[in-house]
Amino acid sequence: MLKAAFPGSFDPPTLGHLNIIRRAASIFDELLVVVAENRRKKYLFSADERVSMITELVRDRQNVSVVICDSLIVDFLQKQDIRLLVRGVRGVDDFSYEFELSMMNKSLDSRIETIFMTTDPEYFVLRSSSIKELASFHGNVAGMVPPPVAKALADKFQ
Repeated sequence: MLKAAFPGSFDPPTLGHLNIIRRAASIFDELLVVVAENRRKKYLFSADERVSMITELVRDRQNVSVVICDSLIVDFLQKQDIRLLVRGVRGVDDFSYEFELSMMNKSLDSRIETIFMTTDPEYFVLRSSSIKELASFHGNVAGMVPPPVAKALADKFQ
């Protein structure tokens, strides 16, 4: 059985995230979406809210589950007996950052492998930070996030 993890903050989950989740779920027997909870970072949505949104969005995928992680991803993967990380990249800047992270993870546990998946072209410019800013000004985010996330954003900024 080939298991993989797709970690991220998912604040909020975007159509780009969902694209990577669905594509990875079609490749691996089991995909664990890992919602990061970094105590030093300020999130718009709580970890529980992010898990709830993603769980709703992937309910049609039997092989996808969603969990919270508040530790180093390498430690988390060891406990889950997962050796494969999936990371989405939109361009060269993302790749450079993700490559450095993968090297750090590899230095912490040489068994961890990272697979980079490019987003489909229509999701190339989706950044959670830009989406949150647009939503804060009551802009239309419908083409950037799934409808339940758009509603959650509108509710947050009312």
